Amino acid sequence: MTERMTELGFKAADIKALDINPFKNIGDRWMLITAGDENDSNTMTASWGGLGVMWGKNVAIAVIRPQRYTKKFVDEQESFTLSFYPDDKKPALSYCGSHSGKDMAKGEKAAAAGLTPLYVDGTVAYEEADMILVCKKLYEAPVDPKGFADESLIAKWYPDSDFHEAYVAEITAVYTK
Repeated sequence: MTERMTELGFKAADIKALDINPFKNIGDRWMLITAGDENDSNTMTASWGGLGVMWGKNVAIAVIRPQRYTKKFVDEQESFTLSFYPDDKKPALSYCGSHSGKDMAKGEKAAAAGLTPLYVDGTVAYEEADMILVCKKLYEAPVDPKGFADESLIAKWYPDSDFHEAYVAEITAVYTK
């Protein structure tokens, strides 16, 4: 943990002591998936994903559509962050979900959303978060349309056949305010 994180009120947290509801935190409050380094990074809003245990590790599951600019950064890095925010930051998350960093100058998307980059454990999050999960990629694979037991989901969620890439990542650190 950096000195800046301490100044902002972040503390390292024991993942097993967290009392979080992934249905509320991911599905209702949303999260940012962020990857990159001090030279360049990008973030996107997500309301799909999961938290759990797999392969004897505490993991997060993130899914990213192939056309999302953030995918390039997640693919290029070993780690990424999932970060969660107080309710008053919902407009910032909404902005990050509706604007692509590909169409802006480096750092402009975060600045326009009112977010301040925070470099942590070799990757990027934002100072305004109230919880940051640092995630190390373990597995990635495209969502395969042949795997759907309920094929109506394909018509509803993938009319353009832009199936997500699924990432299973070990949660290597948790920081909370």
